[in-house]
Amino acid sequence: MDAIYTAVATANGREGRAVSSDGQIDLALAMPPALGGNGQGTNPEQLFAAGYAACFASALGLVGRQAKVDTSDVSVTAEVSIGKDGAAFGLAAVLRVELPDALAGETGALLVKQAHEVCPYSRATRGNMSVELVVE
Repeated sequence: MDAIYTAVATANGREGRAVSSDGQIDLALAMPPALGGNGQGTNPEQLFAAGYAACFASALGLVGRQAKVDTSDVSVTAEVSIGKDGAAFGLAAVLRVELPDALAGETGALLVKQAHEVCPYSRATRGNMSVELVVE
């Protein structure tokens, strides 16, 4: 791969801070209450969900432009779960893609499937975690 852009961020644990090299991200980190924390900060699962949702929406825009279909009203919500996976922890995601009425049915479902093929997050997670696509 020839890198076009590289994001750099540093974190010092789930109860510390996450800071990007350009200062655009500077967040307090905290364990969510479900994992025994106080929830007084963001957590890696939220950051992953935000990144995946944004990336998938961008991939939908790409495949929409290629198909000459307007995807500007599409919304993607990513639900990222963490849980026990044997002796370790694992992640799973549900991507809820809200399509406008004009994209309901086969056209929208095909665009979502194509976006899942080209989205860098989908490609990175394929075979590594469960990702469910839900078209709404």
